[in-house]
Amino acid sequence: MHHLLKNKKACLFDMDGTLLDSMYVWKVVDEHFFGLFGMEVPPNLQQEIGGMSFTETAGYIKEQYRISMTGEEIRDLWNRLAQEEYASHVSYKPGAQEFLQYCKDMGLKTAICTSNSRQLLQAADSHLNLSQYIDEFVTACEVERGKPFPDVYLAAARKLKVKPEECLCFEDILPGVRAGRNAGMEVCAVEDSHAVQDRQQIRRESQLYIADYHELFGE
Repeated sequence: MHHLLKNKKACLFDMDGTLLDSMYVWKVVDEHFFGLFGMEVPPNLQQEIGGMSFTETAGYIKEQYRISMTGEEIRDLWNRLAQEEYASHVSYKPGAQEFLQYCKDMGLKTAICTSNSRQLLQAADSHLNLSQYIDEFVTACEVERGKPFPDVYLAAARKLKVKPEECLCFEDILPGVRAGRNAGMEVCAVEDSHAVQDRQQIRRESQLYIADYHELFGE
């Protein structure tokens, strides 16, 4: 067992880019969405919205880019555009499924703490059977504030009935890493291609940085 897992009772996972290779979906959704308004996708969009809940992101984009839809209409459209990919095509990141099985075998509790919508979380669950490994699912829309605030991770710890310091948090982007640290948890960062521009800072702010979950076995 990796030394970071010693004295831990739970592993808490971000979903997109951390457990699942799914960030490609949002590139397609963004292009389609902004294209409807005759706009290019803003170059720094992912950095601007990183960590925000689905609801916060819809509000931000509506205001920032003067989109003539309600926040709810924007969220519904995003859900429709992304649904098919989450329900059929997204996959686990390398070693992630094996590591979830390992957590189960070791008796570690698990939660997914995502900025994504409950609808797309359920689509991914139906496709990949996340529920066989995951004890609790928390979305940032269900707590007061999205990442980098710790709300979603603290909510998961409460649901799992463990203390924050007994949790190891897995994240791929800087606001997520900060959310875990702000919750008083140790953080393992998982490399994802869409977040490489922040790689050095992510490395500095997390306890461990991995390219592949297989790195966690056998230490």
